[in-house]
Amino acid sequence: MGDLSEIAVEEHIRARRSLQPGSPHSTGNCRHLGGCKGTHQTRAHPGWQIRTLGYCSQLVGGVLVGYCPARSEVGTRLLVLSSQLSHCRTILRLFDDLAMFACTTQYGLGAKEEDVLVRCLSVLGNLADQLYYPCEHIAWAADTKILPVDSARWWVLSTAFWGLSLLLGIARSLWMVLKLRQQLRSPTPAFISQLPRSQRRAMRAQMQSELLTILSNLADLANAVHWLPPGILWAGRFPPWLVGLLGTISSLLSVYQAIQASGWADPATS
Repeated sequence: MGDLSEIAVEEHIRARRSLQPGSPHSTGNCRHLGGCKGTHQTRAHPGWQIRTLGYCSQLVGGVLVGYCPARSEVGTRLLVLSSQLSHCRTILRLFDDLAMFACTTQYGLGAKEEDVLVRCLSVLGNLADQLYYPCEHIAWAADTKILPVDSARWWVLSTAFWGLSLLLGIARSLWMVLKLRQQLRSPTPAFISQLPRSQRRAMRAQMQSELLTILSNLADLANAVHWLPPGILWAGRFPPWLVGLLGTISSLLSVYQAIQASGWADPATS
């Protein structure tokens, strides 16, 4: 029992979490790696399943260890499982650089984006996402003794880029919600009446998706700050169950968005 607890603590100190996929309805958002080829991540990549299972295991394990002494051994094993799933996702992300680069170059400087603010936020978000990957790869290689460098600073850098990406995503989604809300509540009746019903329905669906993206990114941002060096806001203060809860919320919201996006995409392609 003692050895297992030590393993769990050590694994969770080194565990890191991946980028939250962007909104399925986001134009030019390259965080959703499956989107470049027109396939959704829930169909093309097992990452969302591993992520959800990992965070759920951490949530349940943290609760058992912290509040159910009789079940603490089961909870510790779940925490170890969560940590190993996190490492699995780190390994899988070693092969995501080219897909991310393809998405970034495909969007470019957002020349087709009409809104200047959305374009700037998207470009900066893509840049933060692109820089996240090599930082995490170097940190992983340092932890596994492949590279003779200090992994701590690279983990901090990767977490910082993740947090920056989340902040930019939140700002972008907030702006999109404000724009869509303004259009749907336009004081000019002629403007609304000229929009087809399907387009109005799509706008409402996109606004809902952007709101869910904000909630999902906020949950991930809370965890990102937690993994920063101590002394920065609430860094290092979350118990394992709270990290698992926030990650589970974010993951389930992303799964729901993926299902919704598939539902909208399938009729269009049939």
